[in-house]
Amino acid sequence: MEHNRVDATRPDSPPLSGPGPLPVGVRTITLTDPERLDLDALDGLPAGAPLPHTARRLCVELWYPASLGTEPGGHYETLLRDGETRAVLHGRAARDAVPATGRWPLVLLSHGYPGNRYLMAHLAEALASRGYLVAAADHPASTYDDQKPFGHTLYHRPMDQRFLLEALAQHDLADPDRAAIVGFSMGGYGALVTGGAGLVPAMAQHELAPPRGVLRAHVEGQLPPAPANLRALIAIGPWGNGHGLWSTRALSRLTLPLLVMAGSVDEISGYEAMRAIAELSGGTLLTFVNAGHNAAAPIPAPAESYAQSNRLGWAPFRHYADPVWDTVRMNALAQHFAAAFLDRHLKDDTTRDADLDPATALSEAQGFEPALSKGLKLERWQG
Repeated sequence: MEHNRVDATRPDSPPLSGPGPLPVGVRTITLTDPERLDLDALDGLPAGAPLPHTARRLCVELWYPASLGTEPGGHYETLLRDGETRAVLHGRAARDAVPATGRWPLVLLSHGYPGNRYLMAHLAEALASRGYLVAAADHPASTYDDQKPFGHTLYHRPMDQRFLLEALAQHDLADPDRAAIVGFSMGGYGALVTGGAGLVPAMAQHELAPPRGVLRAHVEGQLPPAPANLRALIAIGPWGNGHGLWSTRALSRLTLPLLVMAGSVDEISGYEAMRAIAELSGGTLLTFVNAGHNAAAPIPAPAESYAQSNRLGWAPFRHYADPVWDTVRMNALAQHFAAAFLDRHLKDDTTRDADLDPATALSEAQGFEPALSKGLKLERWQG
């Protein structure tokens, strides 16, 4: 059996974790936003000069339900957190397989800072096998081998997500009216902004923000409405609220259904700050007790990540793994609750209500024997 499986599972995985009933295909495409603000050209720009723009190309991995009879199996060539070490990941998706007939709700996966399009490949394959078109892009200036100052991600991430939602709605396999974002860390920040949570105005002049106040595009009062096809948000370890990026008013005005997944000892995003996002927005919170920032989202640490990195000064393993929780277990739980949430809000499947109700979600009837619910807490607030 190959190392570095992204589709690994356990016999005690909950019922909606992958692989699902459908074979999965995958292909790589490139999408270009022809007119994006060029942040690299802002430094030293004379006052009053027009802001420079450039084309922004995004490499996108696209997972989709494949035609019946497609043989499972394929691989992904990737870089690790150090931006140097190469690894090969293995999964069930068949490269360039013939798609199944139909149009599928779109799910956009958005990685952290830094990350890449394969960081949540386990979730991509699982959701595609349950009838979703799943897209994950390498966000330029925010990847392992292309990491620029943090302000680039603050500005570009919501822009990337809006662009991808619009461009991919036109894809032959997409249901143009039904889409969701699943964002990890800075991907979660982007999901909240894209979904309508404008930043506090002071962020436009923050020391981490890009120059010339361009982050004003994302602040309260200037942020455009959420894209029309965006129906739901899942934020995993979302960064930002612990640093005062949103007002209570902005979060309370977030009307899209929201599921937050968080580790209770996350020192990067801050657990109480993430809990407040769910509470103020009238959302749902799944807590992994004693898990850190890597709760639920990253794939299992590739074997090559165990070695010390001279570039980082630490083993890239730490970028993927949690000190307490088994990653395969967390991945299965993320797949289960994401599938239930997306089925409910993108497919209007009311049979998933029991999987999302705190009174029943962790019961034996929903696939959780008493021991299997230990360490999990599900809460829901009404907006």
